[in-house]
Amino acid sequence: MYFQRTLKSDLSCQSVGLHSGRKVNMRIRPASSDEGIILVRTDTRYRQMIRVCLENVTDTTLATTIGSSGAAISTVEHILSALSGMGVDNAIIEVDAPEIPIMDGSALPFVNMLKLVGIRTQEKLKKYLVVKKPVSVSEGESFAMLAPSSSFEITYKIEFDHPLIKEQSYHLKLSDETYEKEICSSRTFGFLKDVEYLQAKGLALGGSLKNAVILDEKRIINKEGLRSHNEFVKHKILDAIGDLSLIGMPIVGHFIAYKSGHKLNSMLVKALLEQQENWTTASFLNCQDAHGQNTREKFSIRDIPARKILGAIHA
Repeated sequence: MYFQRTLKSDLSCQSVGLHSGRKVNMRIRPASSDEGIILVRTDTRYRQMIRVCLENVTDTTLATTIGSSGAAISTVEHILSALSGMGVDNAIIEVDAPEIPIMDGSALPFVNMLKLVGIRTQEKLKKYLVVKKPVSVSEGESFAMLAPSSSFEITYKIEFDHPLIKEQSYHLKLSDETYEKEICSSRTFGFLKDVEYLQAKGLALGGSLKNAVILDEKRIINKEGLRSHNEFVKHKILDAIGDLSLIGMPIVGHFIAYKSGHKLNSMLVKALLEQQENWTTASFLNCQDAHGQNTREKFSIRDIPARKILGAIHA
């Protein structure tokens, strides 16, 4: 995965938009080296091209929205997560609506389509962002940080006042294989009372048991239940991978989060990019070079803003 990658050919899909409830058509096309991820609105008078980067984030309420020159596309985190998780650096995503199709509420359909069309290696090396010193942000009890590591690690803990969730934590080292096996199938989730409130406000009109795990006060409403016992925290990791792709390059570092979300993830990316003394960029020719990048860098447990996540880190 040390050379840039893109799709071998176009892929297309259709599903409803989570908030509009309307059908959305999406096509993803290969892109040249160093082009990055580009979003395109095909339903506007002029084809509005929006580069995926922090500067173009316009909203993080309920989902991550990217916009430029008056055009915006929301709910981008799942497709960005799939591309990042599968090591795709360059792609053009075309949609005929102001949001990405929700599919089944996870990134699994996108991963399956990427595997179907194939992913090809390009001629240029990837450029990695290597975290050299810890950077963190917090809001209330919630926090998120990036710390030095020899690979891209993720540790995440959530807490919900619900008998089926309570506390969940998960740790993994991210690769194509771990993303596909452990993360991509985890669906978005919500509480019935919140869904009813949002729909009364004209939001989440496309939300259903076909594309989300819905919980009432005591149980999961979906007849099929969960895909894994810790699907809730895994979906938060799925979202975070998409949000962190706003950095514009893969990460060599340890993402640690407690009760984070789209807003805090975006705040972390902003804080990291502003503190240029805490990171560098590098390209690697082999695994040994990559894993040796941060072996001399250490961070103290005292750098972690909340101790509640320590058990997950050491699990």
